[in-house]
Amino acid sequence: MARGGFQRGGNMGNMMKQMQQMQRKLEETQARLEEQLVTKSSGGGVCEATVNGKKELVSIKLDKEVVDPDDVEILQDLIVAAVNEALKEIEEISEREMGKLTGGLNIPGL
Repeated sequence: MARGGFQRGGNMGNMMKQMQQMQRKLEETQARLEEQLVTKSSGGGVCEATVNGKKELVSIKLDKEVVDPDDVEILQDLIVAAVNEALKEIEEISEREMGKLTGGLNIPGL
């Protein structure tokens, strides 16, 4: 009977090790993703937005031809479109990479 207790304890210990390894891999993947940069453009390339894996906007690049003080709305629309495309791609990359580790499990906060 005691032997069965040791067996269960051993399985629990192995499971804890696996959980710790998984957590370490998740943290490493998350750190790698945070360093990743994605650049997307809009308006045929006249506006470029770059975001990082933390989903922060890190740069905007505009061609001079698109800067028209009489038509600020188009410039605003171009910026919003480029930023949204970059954010969408970084989210897809993040989901794909984390999904490889979690096996498709929906783990809150990841």
